[in-house]
Amino acid sequence: MSIDRMQLLIATKNAGKIKELSQFLADLPVNLRSINEFPNVIEAEETGATFAENAALKAQSYALQTGFWALADDSGLEVEALRGAPGIFSARYAGENATDEEKIAKLLRELNSTQDKQRRARFVCAMAISNEKGEIKFLTEGVCSGQIALTTSGINGFGYDPIFIPDGFEQTFGELSGEVKREISHRARAAKKIIRYLRDFYAV
Repeated sequence: MSIDRMQLLIATKNAGKIKELSQFLADLPVNLRSINEFPNVIEAEETGATFAENAALKAQSYALQTGFWALADDSGLEVEALRGAPGIFSARYAGENATDEEKIAKLLRELNSTQDKQRRARFVCAMAISNEKGEIKFLTEGVCSGQIALTTSGINGFGYDPIFIPDGFEQTFGELSGEVKREISHRARAAKKIIRYLRDFYAV
């Protein structure tokens, strides 16, 4: 496939993820496609036991349904005191249609009620690229370690960003600028590996 015709589907309906991934990939000679262009696409079932498995499942499913190469990610927050929860269930932690505020509130309640007062946590992001035949061509992972704040702070980002303080900083992801987050976040670290793969693959 020639570079000037290369199409890459961002396989998510999450507006925050679409924005971040579009920014990460902006300098690549690819035509980014949105899953929102395909109203008949069936949502991929996230039946994997790990972030990597779910990312691969989503990339394969959406590639096969659309006929385009697809980039999918699966990410979440792992809190040590909660034995890794919410983990792969981060998006549905407080119920299928819960808001970010409801998910954060539940996590803080559970963390504050534990005997373990350790607030260490990490964000994990797995990313997978599938070709149009559903073959996984690249799979990688990015991690950002930090701790959970006592209360929410900041309005930037999405998800659990307002309560996650990355190592080396005193502010939450919700307070830090997008520029900083694009350098240190779990998604940024995974995306950098994806970018290297695409540059090597298309020799650009």
